[in-house]
Amino acid sequence: MNSLDANIRNTKTKGELSTLRNNGGVPAIIYGGEAKNETISISKKLLKSLIDKENFLSNIVKLNVDGKPQNVLPREIKYHIISDEPIHVDFLRVVPGVKIRIEVPVQFINHEKSPGLKRGGVLNIVRRKVELRCPSEKIPESLVIDLDGVDIGESFKISSINLEADVTPTITGRDFVIATLAAPTVMKEPEKPAEAEGAEGAEGAEVAEGAAVADGDKPAADAAKGDKKEGDDKKPTDKKPAEEKK
Repeated sequence: MNSLDANIRNTKTKGELSTLRNNGGVPAIIYGGEAKNETISISKKLLKSLIDKENFLSNIVKLNVDGKPQNVLPREIKYHIISDEPIHVDFLRVVPGVKIRIEVPVQFINHEKSPGLKRGGVLNIVRRKVELRCPSEKIPESLVIDLDGVDIGESFKISSINLEADVTPTITGRDFVIATLAAPTVMKEPEKPAEAEGAEGAEGAEVAEGAAVADGDKPAADAAKGDKKEGDDKKPTDKKPAEEKK
């Protein structure tokens, strides 16, 4: 369980909140249960180190508020619109017996032991998180799906995950799919036999030769005839011009 130190804050104005943030703090609030809401401040540096960890919003955190520990669940983080720095956090008290709705991440293990993945299968993840309704003290860190021995064509439904009796999915009435192991989307084309490739090459040469003739190429003899100028076959005339009348 992650832990975080916090201090009670008495900020009342926007200016006081800005000063708190400029000094490296983040305002936050603790609510839920029968106790009153508590306004606190936490270190931005320590908060960001926890946010960078996976599944911060679905893991219980032990808050040490002025030295007094209490378990809380991060519910919402607000970020600055420009700097993307955290500027406020809401924490929900973990009260035994009280059920809450929470999204829990799905974790897949033993990829290397799946014969379907070894043969090129594709793991299609339909839901990376599943919303559950469970007691706040029994929130599972993740829903684990074991791929050991799983082959192409198999699917994983919510019924394949072992949940405690008082932990239930918020989607009811159907056994919804979380992931499937599908066949490869691109199949490798088989190589052509050498004889087929040779036949295609010869056929291509014949087509190329026929195309050359069709484009107007003439045999050498026809070309030579075509080179004669029009009128070369005419014989010269010996007839003299008529004498002029005197």
